[in-house]
Amino acid sequence: MEWLIHLPVLMFSVVVHEFCHGWAAYARGDDTAERAGRLTLNPAAHVDPFGTIFLPLLCVLTRVPMFGWAKPVPYDPSRLKNPRKDAMRVALVGPLSNIVLAFAAAIAFKVFSLAPGLGTETRNLWLETLLFAATLNLFLAFFNLLPVHPLDGSKVLGGLLGRPLRRLYARHVPYGGFIILLLLVTGTLGAVVMPAIDVVLKFWTWIGLLG
Repeated sequence: MEWLIHLPVLMFSVVVHEFCHGWAAYARGDDTAERAGRLTLNPAAHVDPFGTIFLPLLCVLTRVPMFGWAKPVPYDPSRLKNPRKDAMRVALVGPLSNIVLAFAAAIAFKVFSLAPGLGTETRNLWLETLLFAATLNLFLAFFNLLPVHPLDGSKVLGGLLGRPLRRLYARHVPYGGFIILLLLVTGTLGAVVMPAIDVVLKFWTWIGLLG
C-alpha cells in the first residue's frame, strides 16, 4: 500500500514542476499559462491522462518505482522579454524546483529523525516517505535535464547552441519520444540518471541530512 503515500508525493512534485515553468514565463512577460488556467497549484489543472493517471497506476500494478509527469504548461517564447535566454530560464526552473523539493525533503528527514515523541512506526513512515520524496524529485530533475526533446534539457541545450548547430540538433525533435522510450526499455535511462542521484544522496548523507 506504499502507493497511497507515493502517489500524492509524485502528484505534488510534478505539479510544482509545471507551475514553476508557468510562473517563470509569466515573470518574463508571457501570460499564456495564466490565460490557460495553469498558473495554479491545483492538481486538476495539470493532470495528464497518461503521465499522471495511467503510468503511476501501471507502476503500482507492476511494482516498479513510481514515476509520471503532469501536462506540460503552455508558453509562447515569442512573448518573452528575451525569447532565447528566457526560454532557457523557463526550462531550467522546472528541474530546479524539483531539486529544491528534494533538498527540503532531506532537511525534513533530518528533523523527523530527531523529533521527540514520535513512535517508531510513525517515525519510520515519515522517514521512508521523505526519502522517497527526495529520491523522486532528484530523478525528476535529472531526467528532465536530459538533452532530448521534449525534456527541459533540450530547450537549455538548444538555447546554448549557435544557429547552425541548433538547426542540426533540432533534427532529433520528431524522434525525441522514441529516444526516451528506448532509454526506458533498455535500462539506459537508469544507468544515466541514477549515478547522479546516488552522488547527491550520498553527499546529503555525508553532511548528516539523511544519516
